[in-house]
Amino acid sequence: MAKDYRKSKQFKDIQESLIEQLIKSGNDSKFFIDLVKDYMSLWVIKNKLIDDIEERGVVCKYQNGKDQWGYKRNDSVGELNKTSSQMLKILTQLNILKHLKTWIQ
Repeated sequence: MAKDYRKSKQFKDIQESLIEQLIKSGNDSKFFIDLVKDYMSLWVIKNKLIDDIEERGVVCKYQNGKDQWGYKRNDSVGELNKTSSQMLKILTQLNILKHLKTWIQ
């Protein structure tokens, strides 16, 4: 059974943290809050892709015919890279990365 990441403590903590950072930076308009929701949807997808890679591996066996088997790259690997990239773009749009650097220092 697939894990429901939306109900996890980590999901809630990350979402709350992002919204808190938006409020601190003065970017807490509905547009930016909606981007946080998009980010969190991608976060769920990212975790499901990781689960799939851990379960099936980087390379998957498939059946090409009755007695024919082959191996192919797990598509989740490429999708994970694209998803992570999109998540970073959203953080950039939210201007979170810039604020994270100053808050960490």
